[in-house]
Amino acid sequence: MAELISEKAAFRDYQESAAYISKRIGGVKPDIAIILGSGLGNFAERLSDAIVIPYREIPNFPTSTVSYQKGELVFGLLTDNGVTKKVLAMNGRFHYYEGWEMWQTAYPVGVFRLLGIDTMIVTNAAGGIGYNDTRTLRPGDLVCVTDQIKLAPISPVRGPNIAEFGPRFFDMQSVFAPELRRLAAEVAAEQGFALKEGVYAYMSGPQYETPAEIRALKILGANLVGMSTVAETIFAAQLGIRVLCISCVTNMAAGITGAAITEQEVLDVAAEIREKFTALVTGVITRV
Repeated sequence: MAELISEKAAFRDYQESAAYISKRIGGVKPDIAIILGSGLGNFAERLSDAIVIPYREIPNFPTSTVSYQKGELVFGLLTDNGVTKKVLAMNGRFHYYEGWEMWQTAYPVGVFRLLGIDTMIVTNAAGGIGYNDTRTLRPGDLVCVTDQIKLAPISPVRGPNIAEFGPRFFDMQSVFAPELRRLAAEVAAEQGFALKEGVYAYMSGPQYETPAEIRALKILGANLVGMSTVAETIFAAQLGIRVLCISCVTNMAAGITGAAITEQEVLDVAAEIREKFTALVTGVITRV
């Protein structure tokens, strides 16, 4: 029988990455990490006393190949209403469609855990599918993800299990922490809008989905669709990291309006919603 061969990173690789980042930020433990989705990277500019670390300088880290993502970690302080939190922000993420393996797209999450982080906000730009009831979605909506659907077969934790990160088999029912979802809804209400909720479906891309695929996802109960997020949240569940996921609806999914979907549309709507998104995330982080 052939021997199982894996090119997955070993625990020591994560340790090396974490040690480098810790040294660069002066050994300070971040209070929270945030992964910034397409068009939402300007949030990192809110961080004061920022330390910027390009991904290419971090041992064993992948590097972002999406042209409009900066590909850097930003560590800094976020202050709101007299409260200051230490934040580690990923300005640019890694996608399976870029050619990375699924475990590589989630690699930073393991590093976060070794830095002592136990709470993470994941954000993304998503296509709006809608609901199977009277509720509606439209471009510009912010949606709190309550669950996810991943039909792609490969898992970020496939292969030899790293025991230091948790058991091979783990529960996925509470990865989107209910207490963080309640907090996000409260902050949104205080800021004058209702934060919608929905289920996020993952498709590997880079092509956008077909109308038939979107109809199938809607039947399955998906309200949003995108090409990121799920690998990160799966690894977070194994690691015991609490997750809040906020999707920005940047376009309606294929077949909903009949209009062609373009990358520029995604970026334009993300830019329009930037201030609302930043205010929401800032309010949540300073109250976690």
